Amino acid sequence: MSAIELASGIGASPRPSGVRRPRLRALGSTALGLGTIVPLAVLAIALAWAVAPGLFTSASPTESVGAALQAPSIEHWFGTDSTGRDLFARVVYGASQSITAALLAVGVGLVFGLLIGVVAGAVGGLVDEALMRVVDVLLAIPTLLLSLSVVILLGFGTANAAIAVGVTSVAVFARLSRSQVVGVRASEYVEAAYGSGGTFFGVLRRHILPNSLTPVIALAALQLGSAILQISTLGFLGYGAPPPTPEWGLLIAEGRNYVATAWWITTLPGLVVVAIVLATNRLSRAIGARSATGGS
Repeated sequence: MSAIELASGIGASPRPSGVRRPRLRALGSTALGLGTIVPLAVLAIALAWAVAPGLFTSASPTESVGAALQAPSIEHWFGTDSTGRDLFARVVYGASQSITAALLAVGVGLVFGLLIGVVAGAVGGLVDEALMRVVDVLLAIPTLLLSLSVVILLGFGTANAAIAVGVTSVAVFARLSRSQVVGVRASEYVEAAYGSGGTFFGVLRRHILPNSLTPVIALAALQLGSAILQISTLGFLGYGAPPPTPEWGLLIAEGRNYVATAWWITTLPGLVVVAIVLATNRLSRAIGARSATGGS
Protein backbone atom coordinates (compact mmCIF):
# COMPACT_ATOMS: atom_id res chain seq x y z
CA MET A 1 0.00 0.00 0.00
CA SER A 2 1.47 3.35 -1.07
CA ALA A 3 1.86 6.43 1.09
CA ILE A 4 -0.75 8.19 -1.04
CA GLU A 5 -3.26 5.43 -0.33
CA LEU A 6 -2.50 5.59 3.38
CA ALA A 7 -2.93 9.37 3.44
CA SER A 8 -6.23 9.25 1.58
CA GLY A 9 -7.56 6.37 3.65
CA ILE A 10 -7.99 4.03 0.68
CA GLY A 11 -7.87 0.44 1.73
CA ALA A 12 -8.44 1.23 5.41
CA SER A 13 -10.91 -0.67 7.51
CA PRO A 14 -14.50 0.47 6.84
CA ARG A 15 -15.39 0.35 10.56
CA PRO A 16 -14.49 3.98 11.45
CA SER A 17 -16.47 5.48 8.58
CA GLY A 18 -19.26 2.95 8.65
CA VAL A 19 -19.88 2.63 12.39
CA ARG A 20 -18.37 5.39 14.44
CA ARG A 21 -19.50 8.37 12.35
CA PRO A 22 -23.21 7.47 12.43
CA ARG A 23 -22.84 6.89 16.18
CA LEU A 24 -21.29 10.34 16.63
CA ARG A 25 -24.01 11.85 14.46
CA ALA A 26 -26.66 10.15 16.56
CA LEU A 27 -25.02 11.42 19.75
CA GLY A 28 -24.94 14.93 18.29
CA SER A 29 -28.63 14.74 17.39
CA THR A 30 -29.46 13.51 20.90
CA ALA A 31 -27.49 16.35 22.49
CA LEU A 32 -29.20 18.81 20.18
CA GLY A 33 -32.58 17.47 21.24
CA LEU A 34 -31.74 17.63 24.95
CA GLY A 35 -30.37 21.14 24.51
CA THR A 36 -33.70 22.39 23.20
CA ILE A 37 -35.87 20.99 26.00
CA VAL A 38 -35.27 23.87 28.43
CA PRO A 39 -35.68 26.62 25.79
CA LEU A 40 -38.88 25.01 24.53
CA ALA A 41 -40.18 24.74 28.10
CA VAL A 42 -39.44 28.44 28.74
CA LEU A 43 -41.17 29.47 25.52
CA ALA A 44 -44.12 27.18 26.26
CA ILE A 45 -44.61 28.81 29.66
CA ALA A 46 -44.38 32.28 28.13
CA LEU A 47 -46.92 31.39 25.43
CA ALA A 48 -49.22 29.89 28.07
CA TRP A 49 -49.00 33.16 30.00
CA ALA A 50 -49.96 35.05 26.87
CA VAL A 51 -52.88 32.78 25.97
CA ALA A 52 -54.36 32.04 29.42
CA PRO A 53 -52.88 34.30 32.12
CA GLY A 54 -55.79 33.61 34.46
CA LEU A 55 -54.59 30.04 34.91
CA PHE A 56 -51.36 31.21 36.55
CA THR A 57 -52.56 33.97 38.85
CA SER A 58 -55.81 35.11 40.37
CA ALA A 59 -54.60 38.63 41.14
CA SER A 60 -55.57 41.61 39.01
CA PRO A 61 -52.70 43.17 37.04
CA THR A 62 -54.08 46.70 37.40
CA GLU A 63 -55.59 46.80 40.90
CA SER A 64 -53.85 47.06 44.27
CA VAL A 65 -53.72 43.84 46.29
CA GLY A 66 -51.91 45.05 49.42
CA ALA A 67 -49.20 47.29 50.75
CA ALA A 68 -46.79 48.92 48.34
CA LEU A 69 -43.22 47.69 47.81
CA GLN A 70 -43.61 44.30 49.48
CA ALA A 71 -40.63 42.02 48.89
CA PRO A 72 -41.12 38.68 47.06
CA SER A 73 -42.91 36.13 49.26
CA ILE A 74 -45.09 33.05 49.03
CA GLU A 75 -48.17 35.26 48.75
CA HIS A 76 -46.64 37.58 46.15
CA TRP A 77 -43.97 35.69 44.22
CA PHE A 78 -42.49 38.79 42.58
CA GLY A 79 -43.49 41.21 45.36
CA THR A 80 -45.63 44.31 44.81
CA ASP A 81 -44.88 47.55 43.01
CA SER A 82 -45.09 51.16 44.18
CA THR A 83 -48.91 51.14 44.14
CA GLY A 84 -49.41 47.71 45.74
CA ARG A 85 -50.14 45.77 42.55
CA ASP A 86 -48.99 42.15 42.34
CA LEU A 87 -45.88 42.18 40.17
CA PHE A 88 -46.11 38.51 39.17
CA ALA A 89 -49.63 39.09 37.86
CA ARG A 90 -48.43 42.08 35.87
CA VAL A 91 -45.58 40.04 34.37
CA VAL A 92 -47.92 37.18 33.46
CA TYR A 93 -50.52 39.45 31.89
CA GLY A 94 -47.75 41.45 30.23
CA ALA A 95 -46.79 38.38 28.21
CA SER A 96 -49.91 38.88 26.10
CA GLN A 97 -48.82 42.40 25.19
CA SER A 98 -45.12 41.74 24.63
CA ILE A 99 -45.21 38.34 22.93
CA THR A 100 -48.15 39.20 20.67
CA ALA A 101 -46.37 42.40 19.64
CA ALA A 102 -43.13 40.47 19.02
CA LEU A 103 -44.94 37.90 16.85
CA LEU A 104 -46.54 40.72 14.87
CA ALA A 105 -43.14 42.37 14.41
CA VAL A 106 -41.53 39.14 13.20
CA GLY A 107 -44.48 38.54 10.87
CA VAL A 108 -44.12 41.98 9.30
CA GLY A 109 -40.38 41.55 8.82
CA LEU A 110 -40.69 37.98 7.54
CA VAL A 111 -43.46 38.63 5.00
CA PHE A 112 -42.06 41.80 3.45
CA GLY A 113 -38.42 40.76 3.77
CA LEU A 114 -39.09 37.35 2.22
CA LEU A 115 -41.04 38.96 -0.61
CA ILE A 116 -38.23 41.40 -1.40
CA GLY A 117 -35.50 38.77 -1.07
CA VAL A 118 -37.23 36.13 -3.19
CA VAL A 119 -38.08 38.59 -5.96
CA ALA A 120 -34.54 39.98 -5.99
CA GLY A 121 -32.87 36.58 -5.94
CA ALA A 122 -35.17 34.88 -8.42
CA VAL A 123 -35.46 37.67 -10.99
CA GLY A 124 -31.95 39.11 -10.74
CA GLY A 125 -30.64 41.86 -12.99
CA LEU A 126 -31.80 45.43 -12.49
CA VAL A 127 -34.61 44.34 -10.17
CA ASP A 128 -32.09 42.71 -7.86
CA GLU A 129 -29.85 45.79 -7.92
CA ALA A 130 -32.69 48.20 -7.19
CA LEU A 131 -34.17 46.16 -4.33
CA MET A 132 -30.79 45.53 -2.72
CA ARG A 133 -29.97 49.25 -2.76
CA VAL A 134 -33.19 49.86 -0.83
CA VAL A 135 -32.16 47.16 1.61
CA ASP A 136 -28.72 48.77 1.98
CA VAL A 137 -30.38 52.06 2.92
CA LEU A 138 -32.46 50.32 5.59
CA LEU A 139 -29.37 48.55 6.97
CA ALA A 140 -27.49 51.86 7.12
CA ILE A 141 -30.03 53.37 9.54
CA PRO A 142 -29.54 52.40 13.22
CA THR A 143 -32.26 50.02 14.36
CA LEU A 144 -33.43 52.08 17.33
CA LEU A 145 -33.49 55.30 15.30
CA LEU A 146 -35.54 53.67 12.54
CA SER A 147 -38.02 52.12 14.97
CA LEU A 148 -38.41 55.43 16.83
CA SER A 149 -39.00 57.26 13.55
CA VAL A 150 -41.68 54.80 12.45
CA VAL A 151 -43.48 54.71 15.81
CA ILE A 152 -43.52 58.51 15.97
CA LEU A 153 -45.09 58.62 12.50
CA LEU A 154 -47.67 55.94 13.32
CA GLY A 155 -48.37 57.02 16.89
CA PHE A 156 -47.77 55.45 20.29
CA GLY A 157 -49.14 52.04 21.26
CA THR A 158 -48.13 48.39 21.31
CA ALA A 159 -49.35 47.59 17.79
CA ASN A 160 -47.58 50.57 16.26
CA ALA A 161 -44.42 49.72 18.18
CA ALA A 162 -44.61 46.17 16.81
CA ILE A 163 -44.97 47.45 13.23
CA ALA A 164 -42.03 49.79 13.79
CA VAL A 165 -39.86 46.93 15.04
CA GLY A 166 -41.00 44.78 12.12
CA VAL A 167 -39.88 47.42 9.64
CA THR A 168 -36.38 47.34 11.12
CA SER A 169 -36.09 43.60 10.43
CA VAL A 170 -37.28 43.67 6.81
CA ALA A 171 -33.76 44.27 5.49
CA VAL A 172 -32.27 41.37 7.48
CA PHE A 173 -34.86 38.90 6.18
CA ALA A 174 -34.48 40.25 2.63
CA ARG A 175 -30.69 39.82 2.67
CA LEU A 176 -30.81 36.26 3.96
CA SER A 177 -33.65 35.07 1.73
CA ARG A 178 -32.04 36.64 -1.33
CA SER A 179 -28.70 34.92 -0.67
CA GLN A 180 -30.44 31.57 -0.14
CA VAL A 181 -32.48 31.90 -3.33
CA VAL A 182 -29.42 32.87 -5.38
CA GLY A 183 -27.49 29.88 -4.05
CA VAL A 184 -30.30 27.40 -4.72
CA ARG A 185 -31.06 28.91 -8.13
CA ALA A 186 -27.51 28.15 -9.29
CA SER A 187 -27.68 24.47 -8.27
CA GLU A 188 -27.70 21.67 -10.80
CA TYR A 189 -31.14 20.28 -9.95
CA VAL A 190 -32.74 23.67 -10.54
CA GLU A 191 -31.02 23.92 -13.93
CA ALA A 192 -32.26 20.41 -14.68
CA ALA A 193 -35.79 21.42 -13.71
CA TYR A 194 -35.67 24.33 -16.15
CA GLY A 195 -34.16 22.06 -18.80
CA SER A 196 -36.99 19.57 -18.43
CA GLY A 197 -39.57 22.23 -19.21
CA GLY A 198 -40.28 23.68 -15.79
CA THR A 199 -41.77 27.17 -15.65
CA PHE A 200 -40.33 30.02 -13.59
CA PHE A 201 -43.08 29.95 -10.98
CA GLY A 202 -43.23 26.16 -10.96
CA VAL A 203 -39.51 25.78 -10.27
CA LEU A 204 -39.67 28.59 -7.71
CA ARG A 205 -42.51 26.90 -5.83
CA ARG A 206 -41.30 23.29 -6.04
CA HIS A 207 -37.53 23.60 -5.77
CA ILE A 208 -36.18 27.03 -4.84
CA LEU A 209 -38.46 28.08 -1.99
CA PRO A 210 -38.58 24.74 -0.09
CA ASN A 211 -34.77 24.56 -0.11
CA SER A 212 -34.28 28.20 0.91
CA LEU A 213 -36.62 28.67 3.87
CA THR A 214 -34.96 26.72 6.70
CA PRO A 215 -32.29 29.39 7.46
CA VAL A 216 -35.01 32.04 7.22
CA ILE A 217 -37.10 30.18 9.81
CA ALA A 218 -34.05 30.00 12.08
CA LEU A 219 -33.63 33.76 11.66
CA ALA A 220 -37.31 34.27 12.51
CA ALA A 221 -36.78 32.45 15.82
CA LEU A 222 -33.76 34.64 16.51
CA GLN A 223 -35.64 37.80 15.54
CA LEU A 224 -38.44 36.90 17.98
CA GLY A 225 -36.06 37.44 20.89
CA SER A 226 -34.70 40.59 19.30
CA ALA A 227 -38.23 41.89 18.76
CA ILE A 228 -39.10 41.32 22.43
CA LEU A 229 -36.03 43.33 23.41
CA GLN A 230 -36.80 46.16 20.99
CA ILE A 231 -40.47 46.36 21.97
CA SER A 232 -39.48 46.35 25.63
CA THR A 233 -37.02 49.15 24.87
CA LEU A 234 -39.74 51.23 23.21
CA GLY A 235 -42.04 50.51 26.15
CA PHE A 236 -39.28 51.54 28.56
CA LEU A 237 -38.90 54.84 26.68
CA GLY A 238 -42.64 55.46 26.81
CA TYR A 239 -43.53 54.70 23.18
CA GLY A 240 -45.38 51.44 23.87
CA ALA A 241 -48.48 50.61 25.86
CA PRO A 242 -49.71 53.41 28.18
CA PRO A 243 -49.94 52.87 31.97
CA PRO A 244 -51.38 50.97 33.73
CA THR A 245 -51.28 48.38 30.94
CA PRO A 246 -48.93 45.54 31.96
CA GLU A 247 -46.13 45.48 29.39
CA TRP A 248 -42.64 44.20 30.14
CA GLY A 249 -40.74 47.30 29.08
CA LEU A 250 -43.12 49.52 31.02
CA LEU A 251 -42.78 47.31 34.13
CA ILE A 252 -39.00 47.70 34.04
CA ALA A 253 -39.35 51.46 33.57
CA GLU A 254 -41.74 51.76 36.53
CA GLY A 255 -39.15 50.31 38.90
CA ARG A 256 -36.14 52.35 37.82
CA ASN A 257 -36.69 54.87 40.63
CA TYR A 258 -36.78 52.07 43.23
CA VAL A 259 -33.69 50.05 42.27
CA ALA A 260 -31.96 50.78 45.59
CA THR A 261 -34.99 50.13 47.81
CA ALA A 262 -37.15 47.67 45.82
CA TRP A 263 -34.84 45.86 43.42
CA TRP A 264 -37.44 43.24 42.46
CA ILE A 265 -39.65 45.69 40.54
CA THR A 266 -37.04 46.03 37.79
CA THR A 267 -34.91 42.93 38.27
CA LEU A 268 -37.53 40.17 38.12
CA PRO A 269 -39.35 41.37 34.96
CA GLY A 270 -35.93 41.93 33.42
CA LEU A 271 -34.87 38.37 34.22
CA VAL A 272 -38.05 37.06 32.59
CA VAL A 273 -37.25 38.99 29.41
CA VAL A 274 -33.64 37.73 29.45
CA ALA A 275 -34.75 34.11 29.91
CA ILE A 276 -37.17 34.27 27.00
CA VAL A 277 -34.65 35.97 24.71
CA LEU A 278 -31.98 33.38 25.55
CA ALA A 279 -34.50 30.60 24.89
CA THR A 280 -35.34 31.96 21.44
CA ASN A 281 -31.63 32.35 20.64
CA ARG A 282 -30.92 28.75 21.66
CA LEU A 283 -33.84 27.48 19.61
CA SER A 284 -32.64 29.48 16.60
CA ARG A 285 -29.16 27.94 16.92
CA ALA A 286 -30.69 24.46 17.12
CA ILE A 287 -32.71 25.02 13.94
CA GLY A 288 -29.65 26.43 12.17
CA ALA A 289 -27.46 23.51 13.27
CA ARG A 290 -30.07 21.02 12.11
CA SER A 291 -30.37 22.68 8.71
CA ALA A 292 -26.55 22.73 8.39
CA THR A 293 -26.41 18.94 8.90
CA GLY A 294 -29.22 18.31 6.47
CA GLY A 295 -31.74 17.42 9.16
CA SER A 296 -29.81 14.28 10.22
